[in-house]
Parts: sequence; structure tokens; C-alpha cells
Amino acid sequence: MKRIFYILLILSGFQISAQKAQSLNLKKYKIAVLSDSLQESSGLTNINGRLFSFNDSGKTSEIFEIKPGSSNIEKTFQTGLKNIDWEAITNDGENFYIGEFGNNLGTRKDLKVYEIPFRNDSLMVNSIKTIPFFYPEQIDFSPKNINNNFDAEAMIFLDGNVHLFTKEWITNTVSHYVIDKNLTENQPAQKLESFKTGFVVTDASFFENKLYVVGYTKKASVYLMIFEKDDSGNLFFNKPPKKFSLGRAFKIGQIEGITATEKGIYISGERFSIKIKKVPQSLYFVPFEDLQ
Repeated sequence: MKRIFYILLILSGFQISAQKAQSLNLKKYKIAVLSDSLQESSGLTNINGRLFSFNDSGKTSEIFEIKPGSSNIEKTFQTGLKNIDWEAITNDGENFYIGEFGNNLGTRKDLKVYEIPFRNDSLMVNSIKTIPFFYPEQIDFSPKNINNNFDAEAMIFLDGNVHLFTKEWITNTVSHYVIDKNLTENQPAQKLESFKTGFVVTDASFFENKLYVVGYTKKASVYLMIFEKDDSGNLFFNKPPKKFSLGRAFKIGQIEGITATEKGIYISGERFSIKIKKVPQSLYFVPFEDLQ
């Protein structure tokens, strides 16, 4: 995604969200520079406070356990899978779910989620399940680089199903889809709702009835939004969200990962490097009391 992000920086005409954003300087919440083996952390998840991440598209296919507050990798777990364009990771407490659904061009017909059992601190690679899906609304698969609405980088697990949140390049909107984790034949993702964020969403996390999403604009402004789950079902966009401006990618990196824990949220950024500025891959922690 890094090359794509640089392209975004030189584009203009982005529609600014009408929602007011509170300022939250993410830079002051930096707790570590991540290991060089995890330069492109493209998603975060946690199990009992243990942090896990992976590298972006075309890189290695390991899952890394991150030691919070340190550059050290606690453990490395080999999946044996191919990383074509991994963009999200979540879990249900017993299984990891990896989103193999990066789709910048809008041409992919092999979108899938991997369910990877995690038992006794080990991956059960012989029991990995593939959950293929497609967007029923998509009828055009001609190449339209960062100019389609069928890309995604965010995913959560909730009430027995995988919930996917899109990265819509044309409309700057996020759509919420649900995928049945029990189906192994190619299934249509069910669209539940949409919301105009004013930025493209790059990761999501759910904790205690709240959905946390992060992303950025074409002008490198980074945002966090917090939605509350609807009392009547698994919908998030019926209530007004909170929106926070986190800073610019030139200072905090390309933000691609978020996971909520009991005390706050961890956010990860890929290494950001252009001629005039270099920001290392970083890990941030924001306590919940600072998000009130």
C-alpha cells in the first residue's frame, strides 16, 4: 500500500468531511519503533492483551507477536500461506482471521478470509480454512487503480461472523459487510450499511460496544472515528460518531493498524519514507480517558 499512498499525496480535489474532528496529537502517544522485520504493519489484533500483526502485500506470511512498548518481536508464527495482499487481521479468541482482500485495482475475483486456529500458543496450519467471498454489487472488474469502491483493509469478528469494512476510493465512504465464517464456498458478502467518513478506512477494532476505525485522506491527514453499536442489532452508523484528527502521515507514519484493549487502543503505522521525510514504523498507545 505504500506506493499507493504516495500517489494519493499528489492528488487533489478530495472532499473534506463535514464532521468536526477533535484534535488528538498521536505523535505524543508513541511507545515504540517496531522491528525492521515488521516495517509494513498493515493490521493489529490482540488476544488477552497480546498484540499480533503482519506485513503488507507481497511480503512474508508470518504473524508476529509484538512486545508492547518495545521494538522486539516476542514470537513469530509461520502460516505457510501466500501473502498476495493481506490487509487485515482479527480473532475470536481461538482463531485468527486474515483478510486476503486488498483490491486497489478493483480486478480481484479471489477475495478471501483465512481462518487460522490458534491453540496452545501455536498455529494449527493443517487446519486452516478458506472463506471465499465476492461483492454482489460489483459488475465491473476492469482495472481502475485507486478508483473503485471494492477495496477493503478493515475487519472485525462479532457474534459469530466476520464483518468487513471497505476502503472506497471514489466515494470516500466505508461500507459494512458481513460474511458467514461457516461457508467455504464462494459467498456474496451482505451489505448492511454505509457511512461517509471523509477518509479511506485502513483498519477497525471492536471493543465494549464501540467500533474504532482509522484511515487517512489524499492529503495525508490521519483520522480516528469511534462508532457505537446499535442496540437493536450489529449496525454502527445510526448514531453520530466521534472523530479525531491524529496528525499528518509525515509525522506519524502511514497508519494501517488498530486494536482496542481493556485500557485503550494500540495503533500501528508503516514505515513512511519519501525524499523529504522519513518516519519509522511505529507503535502508539492511546488510553481511553483521552478519547472522551
